[in-house]
Amino acid sequence: MRLDKFLKVSRIIKRRTVANDACSGGRVSLNGRVAKPGADVKEGDVLEIRFGNRVGSYRILGVKETVRKEGAAELYEVLEEDAQTKAERGEG
Repeated sequence: MRLDKFLKVSRIIKRRTVANDACSGGRVSLNGRVAKPGADVKEGDVLEIRFGNRVGSYRILGVKETVRKEGAAELYEVLEEDAQTKAERGEG
């Protein structure tokens, strides 16, 4: 699955255009390397996203084309994240 689509489906980033812009702007790393929106993601990959001066790290646990809002959090594990980022993601 494309990175920008995974970010939207998992609801780490709410809209695909925002996810695409974040990837294009060099703010998303996949396994330690800056990733383009079309980068292929798979289970076990580690994402790092910079939100301004904050950083969130996530491990991909599953890749699904569609998922209900309630099941989105099962697609990833939060490795590192501050309280503000967690709140913006809707878990605060």
